[in-house]
Amino acid sequence: MEDKIELLKALSDKNRLLILDMLSCGELCGCDIMEGLSLTQPTISHHMKILQQCKLVMGRKEGKWTFYSINRERVDAIQQFIHHITSFKENCICERVTKTCSQWDDHSREG
Repeated sequence: MEDKIELLKALSDKNRLLILDMLSCGELCGCDIMEGLSLTQPTISHHMKILQQCKLVMGRKEGKWTFYSINRERVDAIQQFIHHITSFKENCICERVTKTCSQWDDHSREG
């Protein structure tokens, strides 16, 4: 679960979401991302490091350039995780809740 939390934290930044949006069209050089977002090289490097640490993005070196692409397997895994936690399922954590408030509403309607 901790890795999912880190991944969702990585997605909580506007620039990182824009980077992922740019990469959805295919592999890009860091310089292209820099130009497309009008950000400095250190800022792009900072965001790419975070995206790579949570394995959302992969980088490959070619000479002095780094080319980035989306890790589709990781994206699929997080989509499945979000679907899992937002869908009804057997033995759901919600079964631990006694639903006291809804019981209170039922009693207030009777009186």
